Amino acid sequence: MPSTPVTDRDLEVLAEQLGRPPRGVVGVAARCVCGRPLVVRTAPRLDDGTPFPTTYYLTNPQAVAAVSTLEASGLMKEWTARLEHDDELAAAYRRAHEAYLADREELGHVEEIAGISAGGMPTRVKCLHVLVGHALAAGPGVNPLGDEALALIRETWRPDRCTC
Repeated sequence: MPSTPVTDRDLEVLAEQLGRPPRGVVGVAARCVCGRPLVVRTAPRLDDGTPFPTTYYLTNPQAVAAVSTLEASGLMKEWTARLEHDDELAAAYRRAHEAYLADREELGHVEEIAGISAGGMPTRVKCLHVLVGHALAAGPGVNPLGDEALALIRETWRPDRCTC
């Protein structure tokens, strides 16, 4: 998945958004309409050698807050159950998992996390932040549950309106 190069200004904004220095950032995978980072693309191995499976990391505080509220509703358990009973959704979610792995592999192979994507993919829903980050980076139709989560938070936060 293409991303734009990360600039010194992006790193400053990311530190502000995260409340700490960003780690392993190799690009900005999605930007707010104002140009600030929304989702970053991270290396599969951090500078200290730690394997890092989260390729797409949601950084915009308002988006993070909206997704956190959605997570607090207990939706992840419900969606995991849906995956067990909806073969079409499960197949689409598996394709999202495979796309995520392919995107990470472009950045380098890390044996410790080979075959492990993020967010619970491909069999459960563990982190909506990852799924939304993936959906924003990859675009509509790649991660069905990321797309669904975006639709559910649309009244609170959406990518076509700056909340920075």
